[in-house]
Amino acid sequence: MRSVRNFCIIAHIDHGKSTLADRLLEVTGTVAPREMKAQLLDSMDLERERGITIKLQPARLQWKGHELNLIDTPGHVDFGYEVSRSLAAVEGAILVVDATQGIEAQTLANLYQAVDQGLTIVPVINKVDLPSADIPRVTSDICHILGCDTSEVIPISAKTGFNIEILLDALVQRIPAPNDKGEEKIQAMIFDSVYDEFQGVIAFVRVMSGEIRAHEPLLLGVAGVKVPNLEVGAFMPKRRSVDSLRAGDIGYVVTGLKTLAEVRVGDTLTSFTDPAPALPGYREAKPMVFAGLFTPEGDGYEKLRDALHKLKLNDASLSFEPDASDALGFGFRAGFLGLLHLEIVRERLLREHNVEVIVTAPSVAYQVYLTNGDCVVVHHPGALPNESRIDHIEEPVMRLEVVLPSSYIGAVMPMVVDAHGVYVSTEYLDPTRVILKYKLPLASLLVDFYDKLKSVSSGYASLNYDFDGYQPADVVRLDIRVAEEEVEALATMVYRSEAQNIGRKTVEKLKELLPRQMFEVKIQAAVGSKVIASERLPALRKDVLAKMSGGDASRKQKLLKKQKEGKKRMAGQGSVEIPPSAFLAMLKRS
Repeated sequence: MRSVRNFCIIAHIDHGKSTLADRLLEVTGTVAPREMKAQLLDSMDLERERGITIKLQPARLQWKGHELNLIDTPGHVDFGYEVSRSLAAVEGAILVVDATQGIEAQTLANLYQAVDQGLTIVPVINKVDLPSADIPRVTSDICHILGCDTSEVIPISAKTGFNIEILLDALVQRIPAPNDKGEEKIQAMIFDSVYDEFQGVIAFVRVMSGEIRAHEPLLLGVAGVKVPNLEVGAFMPKRRSVDSLRAGDIGYVVTGLKTLAEVRVGDTLTSFTDPAPALPGYREAKPMVFAGLFTPEGDGYEKLRDALHKLKLNDASLSFEPDASDALGFGFRAGFLGLLHLEIVRERLLREHNVEVIVTAPSVAYQVYLTNGDCVVVHHPGALPNESRIDHIEEPVMRLEVVLPSSYIGAVMPMVVDAHGVYVSTEYLDPTRVILKYKLPLASLLVDFYDKLKSVSSGYASLNYDFDGYQPADVVRLDIRVAEEEVEALATMVYRSEAQNIGRKTVEKLKELLPRQMFEVKIQAAVGSKVIASERLPALRKDVLAKMSGGDASRKQKLLKKQKEGKKRMAGQGSVEIPPSAFLAMLKRS
């Protein structure tokens, strides 16, 4: 165990984590030169195209008689749960900072997580070969945050391979070997899992104590399920079977189980014949954003259901339940970790399962406290109880950190306040860079907050957020009525102070989108029984006098009066069918 080093790579988006992982694999000879390619550990086509890491990926390296177990982690805030699981499986972390951009919001978020876990941090400045690199300033910022000496910060270029060998030596010297508990009983923490059609669930494990041998039956400590244990192996970086995994090793176990629900992330694998107590598990990933998923034709429900079940086998953070809409038919109400996670799921459904979906406007989960003392969680406006039964409503709030040049403080602060943000503090990294801390409702993040932030800061601001709890909110359900009938699919939750403005914009938009009828159509926005905005769609007028070549005025008036009465009767009895194109246009509005 003394020769083992376990570490992960943490950084902000695009600071070079995956490129650094490529160089480590190349320099250590783990991958043959003919097999080498960019973003080697990013197995999904979607990861390569977007240039982002979505799933954590382990790999085992050999360096000067030492076994190095690397975990490449995502950088985007939506996939922070992948980072937290990786940190719990290692003793050290490489903190990568871009020499041209410096410390960004997600750099700090991942660093705080690593420090909380008690990991040894190896700070690295990447992209030092670029002309715009500002090595002294970035080194100073890292030392200020970590409280370390400048000599501990290693300048590298993951692209060219500059100083990679020095980094590998530093990993061996600085990161401690796994702690030997001196226990012979098997305890292995499951930090991720994937599903294989032929082998069943494959659990990614960090062995804490004991030795796991292939074909020796295991037990899931929390679930209490027997695991056949068909194969054990290591990531090199492809899966390769080995005779056993010892304490301190990171590897995989082919469980042979056919349902991922049994093999939960955070569970403990132990011996079936001589079980050990389960280890403390992980906090379960909690969906923050909810949206409806429907097929365009309305008849692809079963195909969508099968695709979502298969996707969940590789993405345990995805949750969904059946839903129905008058306009879009049967579908699902799904929970996501954020907007990027939603976009990735939509893209994977199309690419991997050939299922095109309509995504309704994202919403958040409100806690509604009733007058009888009960609390219900509401994911969409249609489930909101009657206003007379509601005592108060609470909404999810995020801790927000914005890292930006100090010259943009005056532009960013009013923008965050307009989005219902509450100021917490200001912290200076150096005289030119600052961290603004706020508390902001999650609902404000869902619209176009990120785009506005990038706009007012000329693209220099970076953003990180984390769930902070719930707070009371004065929100109401905004109902849309067309021809006196409520359109449930267009109902939204809005702040009471903004209801009239949003209602007016909604009815104006609907007036443009709806086809005209043979009678006048009322389009209304209402909160409860009170109408707060209204528009009228004029009737199509048929010229009933066109066939009259002559005749007296009284006959003409008689025909016009008869037409008017007919339109009045139609308005009282007729219903308006909203075309799918109008629904889509309304659901996609920001």
